[in-house]
Amino acid sequence: MTLTANLNGVMASLPNITKLNCFENALKRSTAVISFHGKKTTKEIQENSVKATRRTALGLASIALVLAHSSTYNSLADDNGYWLTTPIPVPSAYNKIANDESGTRSFLKKGIYIANIGTKGRIRRLKKYAFDLLAMGDLIGQDMWHYIRMYLRLKSTFMYFDFDNVISASSVNDKQPLTDLANRLFDNVEKLEDAVKKHDLPVTQSLYQDTTTILQEVMERMA
Repeated sequence: MTLTANLNGVMASLPNITKLNCFENALKRSTAVISFHGKKTTKEIQENSVKATRRTALGLASIALVLAHSSTYNSLADDNGYWLTTPIPVPSAYNKIANDESGTRSFLKKGIYIANIGTKGRIRRLKKYAFDLLAMGDLIGQDMWHYIRMYLRLKSTFMYFDFDNVISASSVNDKQPLTDLANRLFDNVEKLEDAVKKHDLPVTQSLYQDTTTILQEVMERMA
C-alpha cells in the first residue's frame, strides 16, 4: 500500500504527459497516414497512443520513485557509521603504541576502511583477530609467504587501531597495562612481518611462537 501511495504521489507531481505536444503531433501524423491507406481506424490509433503514453508515464514515475528512495537510503547510510559515502578516512592512533623510532608501525596497511563499531565491538574484534592469527600457524612452512604476510598485516592493522580505541576508553588504572600489552604485541608483529618478508623460516617460526603467547594474553584480556 505504501509503494502504491508513493507511486500515486510521484504520478501526480509529473507533468500531464497525455497532453504533451510531441504525443499530439505523433498522433495526428499517424492518424493521417494510416487512415489514408485504410489499414487502421482513428480510434485504434488513439487507443494505441494512449497505451504508449501510459507506459511512458509509469516508466517516468518508477524512475522518480527509485531516485526518491535512493536519497533516503543515502541519508540513512550517512548516519549508521557502517557505510562509507565519502573518501576512505585515514585512521589515527592517539596512544603511545607506535614504534618509538619510526613513529608508526611497519605492518600498517593503507587504504583500509575501519568502521566505527564502538568500543565493545572493537573488543570483540580484537579477541576474534587474535584467534585468527593463532590459527595462522598452520600456514607457516608451506611456501605461502605472500599470503601469510598480507594476512598478518591486515589483521594487525585492525588490531592496532582497535587497541588504540580500547585504551582511550579504558579506566585510568587499565590504560598502562593495555598500552604495554599492545606494544609487546606490535613489537613482535613487526619482527615477524620482517622475517616473513625475507622468507626466513627458522626466524619466522621462532618469532611466531613468541607472538602466540601474547595473542593468548590478548584473548584473555578481551574476554
